[in-house]
Amino acid sequence: MNAVVVGVILMLALTLVRVNVIVAMTLSALVAGLTAGLGIKESLDAFNSGLSAGAEIALSYAMLGAFAVAISKSGLTRILADKLLAKVDARGQGSQTLLSYFILMIILTCAISSQNLVPVHIAFIPILIPPLLVVFNKLKLDRRAIACILTFGLASSYMVLPYGFGGIYLYSILHKNLVDNGLQIVNTSVPVAMIIPALGMFIGLLIAVFFTYKKQRTYKSITVTNQSNHEPIKNPKKVMLVGSFAVITSLIAQNISGSMILGGLVGVMIFSLFGIVKWEENGDVFSKGVAMMAMIGFIMISAQGFASVMQATGDIQSLVNSGASLFDGNKPIAAAVILLVGLLITMGIGSSFSTVPIIATLFVPLCLELGFSVMATAALVGTAGALGDAGSPASDSTLGPTSGLNADGQHDHIWDSVVPTFIHFNIPLLIFGWIAAMVL
Repeated sequence: MNAVVVGVILMLALTLVRVNVIVAMTLSALVAGLTAGLGIKESLDAFNSGLSAGAEIALSYAMLGAFAVAISKSGLTRILADKLLAKVDARGQGSQTLLSYFILMIILTCAISSQNLVPVHIAFIPILIPPLLVVFNKLKLDRRAIACILTFGLASSYMVLPYGFGGIYLYSILHKNLVDNGLQIVNTSVPVAMIIPALGMFIGLLIAVFFTYKKQRTYKSITVTNQSNHEPIKNPKKVMLVGSFAVITSLIAQNISGSMILGGLVGVMIFSLFGIVKWEENGDVFSKGVAMMAMIGFIMISAQGFASVMQATGDIQSLVNSGASLFDGNKPIAAAVILLVGLLITMGIGSSFSTVPIIATLFVPLCLELGFSVMATAALVGTAGALGDAGSPASDSTLGPTSGLNADGQHDHIWDSVVPTFIHFNIPLLIFGWIAAMVL
C-alpha cells in the first residue's frame, strides 16, 4: 500500500479519536516510513531533518505571543473594552437594532485586528466579551451570531491580509510550502489567490448575522466577574499613545524586514522602553507568550517533520500518478476531492497552519500534473488548509469564541460555536474554493 496514504489516514484517525496531534503526526510519520521500507533510523532522520523548517514559524508565533501578552499587560485592550461599554451605555435609549449592529461591527473589527493590526490572537476575547454579556442579554442577541463574527475575524483575516498571523500563514507557511513542492509563485500573489475563498466566508457571515441568527434569543441574567478589571489602569492616555505607536512601529518593522520575529520584538521593546511594561516583567512577558503559543508552534514543527517523511518515502510521485490517472484530467472532480481531503485533515488536527505542509506535499505535484494554473493551485492548497479550521472542536477559531461567550455557562461549545461556524464558513469555503480553482 502507498506509504503516504497510510500515513495520512492513520494521522487523521488518531486525531479524530483525540490522540494528541503531535503524537499522532509523529507516530503516523514513523508508520509511513516503515511502510515504505525506510526503517526506524531512516524514518527518524527524515522526521528530524524536517523539524528545522518549522523553527522560524514557531519562533514567530512565540514572539507575537509575547507581543500579545505585553498588550494585555499594558491594559490597552481593557481601555478599548471600557470605551465600547461607555458607548453602549450612552446609546442605550436609542434603537435596539442599530445598537446591536453597532456592537457586532465593533466585535468584528476587534476580531480582524487581533490577527493583523494588533496581533493578540484570541487573547482579546476573554477580556472584551465577558463584560459585554450583560449587554448581549439585554438586547437578546443570539450568541451564535457573535460566535460566527468572532470566528470570521479570526480565520478570514489571515487568509488575505499578510500581516501578523496572516503574514505567517500566507508567506512563511503557504508560499514556502508551495515553492518547496515545485510551484513557482511570487509571495505577493498568494493573498490575491485567496480573495475568492475569503469572499465565500464573508457571504456565510452575512447569512449567519442577517438570516440564520437574526431572531432574538433569551438568556438568563447572570453577573460575570471580570478579573482583569480588579486593578485600575494608570495613565490610560499614555497607554493608548504608546500602544498605538508600538502597533504601528511593529507593522513597519515587519514590512521592512519581512520578519514577524522582528515585528513582535520591536512591539514588546517599545512597551518596555516607555515603561508601560516594567523591565523586570520582560521575562514573564516572553515566558507567557511562549506558553500561549507553544502548542501551536510545536504542532507546526511536527507537521514539517511529517511532511519531510512523506517526501522521503518516495511514494508521493506514484500517488500523484495514480491520482492523475484516476481523475483522467477532470479538474472539477479533482478540485472537489482536494478540498474535501483538506477539510478532513484540518478537522482532525484543528490547525490550518499545520495542515498546509501536509497537503502541499501531496497536492501541489498533483495540481501541476493535472494542469491547474499557478494561482488555482495556490487557491486550492490555501483553501484546503483553511477548511475545517472554523468547524473543528479543537481549533482556536472555535475555542476562543467559546471561552468568552460561555463565561456565564450559557453557550455550548459544540452546538453554539462549532456547528454554526462549520455550516456558515466551511460550506461556502468549499464552494468558493472550488470556483477559484476553476476560474483562476
